[in-house]
Amino acid sequence: MNRTLPLILAVALFMEQMDSTVIATSLPAIAADLDTSPVTLKLALTSYLVSLAIFIPISGFMADRYGAKRVFRIAIGVFVIGSIACAFSNSLASFVLARFLQGMGGAMMTPVARLVLVRAVPREKLVSAMAWLAAPALIGPVAGPPLGGFITTYFSWHWIFLINVPIGLLGIYVSGRVLPEFPKQETGRLDTIGFMLSSIAASGLVFGLSVISLPALPPIVGVCTVLIGALAAVLYVRHARRTSHPVLNLGLFSNRAFRSSIIGGSLFRIGVGAVPFLLPLMFQVVFGLTPFQSGLLTFASAFGAIAMKFIASTALRLGGFRVVLVTASLLGAASIGVNAFFTPQTSHWTIITVLVFSGLLRSLFFTSSNALTFADLGDREASQAATLSAAFQQVSIAMGVAVGGGILEATALVTGTALGIDAFFNAFLIVAGLSALAAIPFLSLPPETGSRVSGHKRRRSAASATPAPAAE
Repeated sequence: MNRTLPLILAVALFMEQMDSTVIATSLPAIAADLDTSPVTLKLALTSYLVSLAIFIPISGFMADRYGAKRVFRIAIGVFVIGSIACAFSNSLASFVLARFLQGMGGAMMTPVARLVLVRAVPREKLVSAMAWLAAPALIGPVAGPPLGGFITTYFSWHWIFLINVPIGLLGIYVSGRVLPEFPKQETGRLDTIGFMLSSIAASGLVFGLSVISLPALPPIVGVCTVLIGALAAVLYVRHARRTSHPVLNLGLFSNRAFRSSIIGGSLFRIGVGAVPFLLPLMFQVVFGLTPFQSGLLTFASAFGAIAMKFIASTALRLGGFRVVLVTASLLGAASIGVNAFFTPQTSHWTIITVLVFSGLLRSLFFTSSNALTFADLGDREASQAATLSAAFQQVSIAMGVAVGGGILEATALVTGTALGIDAFFNAFLIVAGLSALAAIPFLSLPPETGSRVSGHKRRRSAASATPAPAAE
């Protein structure tokens, strides 16, 4: 398989994923320049997540109507323009609008990148391609905090956004030369009502969960927003059943492999989404580490994510999707639970070893589940699958942060003490338990599910077709 294609797509995802976390360690510096408080600015950063939630539902429609390659390159361009606007923002309002613009580009980059890969790569090579695509995307979130701290400390927070400019321009140029042209698909008219309902549902859930996990607004605001989002989701389901071409085709959930990958992946991401929030906070509040030291420790998981791309194909070929995903779910959840037992006296090398192993398991899970999403679907269904997958991903990650933050707040409220190691102990064990539930949807899969992609069935068939040696 030509690795150039997935690596080009992965660079765009790395840029988008890293940018969403790199700002965390730079909030005080940005807030000071914009004459606002870090808490208020943190809430303003949710405008990026809201923008993702609004525009992800139409990413598949746009890719089908105007061409996946063209939409992907335009999305990078929009993201770069938004990055420049962020760097030159001089007020809270301009920064919020710039982040919203960035989110519009990011909303198209992630699902369309997966769509390009699915349509360009033969199914039997999809796992290897997904492994190359997933590794940089997993590295981005853990690389963000230490990189943001370094840039802010030794340069200026503006460069957090300006470094996207050369990367983005190079991505536009190279993708124009390397990515294949895809024929436009017949889309019909845009489902406007469905788009409005799905956007309200996704953005309401993401924004509401973000507010619940942040102290900037009263929790009741977040609860009301989540309820509005949930109501819009129910209305969308009713609408989609009566519409011939809904913006999000829920009929894909009748496919067992797709349904298992979405449900299982969402459950697993709740735990994974909580860890980048809980772990640095514990390192800084309980262990007394600096943000930069904390970021360097959490970056260890990136090495596991990189290593997995070399063994994901072999693991799936030997075990198949069901065995690999059940195993990765349970072991991945266990690796999250181990974080609960870290103390300030725990050796940093022990922590690094656990985080490397955890990164490896997360990479194996997401490489496998992302491939399973498309394993039994045709190219015409791929755009809808990529869109639905991205939408559920955003909601589940927001749920992870909200659950993690909620457990910390509840523990402090019940015990009447300041945030301590007991609160993190409870949080890590609970989110680990939620992640372990991801194994349940995969247990019902037949052993041969996705065999055209994993190669598992072909390998067994080839072995059974080999004539037995004659008896002596």
